[in-house]
Amino acid sequence: MFSGSIPALVTPFRDGAFDEQAFRRLVDWQIECGSSALVPCGTTGENSTLSNAEHHRVIEVCIEQAAGRVPVIAGCGSNDTTNALLHMNFSKKSGAAAALVVAPYYNKPSQEGLLAHFSYLAEHNDLPIILYNVPGRTVTDLQPETVCELARRFPETFIGIKDASGDLARVTDHRTGIGKDFCQLSGEDELALPYNAAGGKGCISVTANVAPKLCAEFQAACAANDLLLARELNDKLYPLHYAMFEDSSPGPCKYALAQVHDWIENELRLPLVPCNEAARKAVDEALVHAGLL
Repeated sequence: MFSGSIPALVTPFRDGAFDEQAFRRLVDWQIECGSSALVPCGTTGENSTLSNAEHHRVIEVCIEQAAGRVPVIAGCGSNDTTNALLHMNFSKKSGAAAALVVAPYYNKPSQEGLLAHFSYLAEHNDLPIILYNVPGRTVTDLQPETVCELARRFPETFIGIKDASGDLARVTDHRTGIGKDFCQLSGEDELALPYNAAGGKGCISVTANVAPKLCAEFQAACAANDLLLARELNDKLYPLHYAMFEDSSPGPCKYALAQVHDWIENELRLPLVPCNEAARKAVDEALVHAGLL
């Protein structure tokens, strides 16, 4: 089971291309700071503007640089089922521990369509899958009944969920409907404390890109049931959690990383652009509050 602080890694760019050297340094820094696993090519990794060749190279480099020190959960989501399977096939061959597969976006499939999509992936590849539900981006909402049905049909494949629905009641829905071994990871940093209290085991995090040590310490405090320390660390991180979304993500995250490290560029791919002045101000203040600047 995955647990703890798991960054959804940014994809560094330099002059429009994947900055492999910066990405390798980011992977090393994350592991040194206590991140328990890594997610390349998620939403924060701007996967929607990567070509398939770039997408696969980012996953490949992440696995190669991690070198078995922590597991890699490869972002394999797509609104095209066959393309999601393509990503899963490559990730399995490359040594990923699991695939993070978002509910198909834009198409707006029904719950029956979601069952068919995820069942197809499970029937054609045995790589473990962490479901990813983020209705604010996909429009489609992966309902608890659908999650429980997938886990019932394919218990060896659907091992967990990254839930960014904002509905904390779903932690209990999933736990009682599937069992305590189903790995529940928050998809929203600011809700990680109550999410863990309800039965979650960690967070696939945006903030951990910038504050990996603090996020790892926070998750360790939660796992140890040290509520006072967890609350203290959460208060330290809280402004940064919100600053990460003061403008279109991962704009504020890349800006923050560029403030913390001189080896990463504040560069995004269109249609995303660097974050606005208000977001930069919020990030700067949050970095100071967290003791990172």
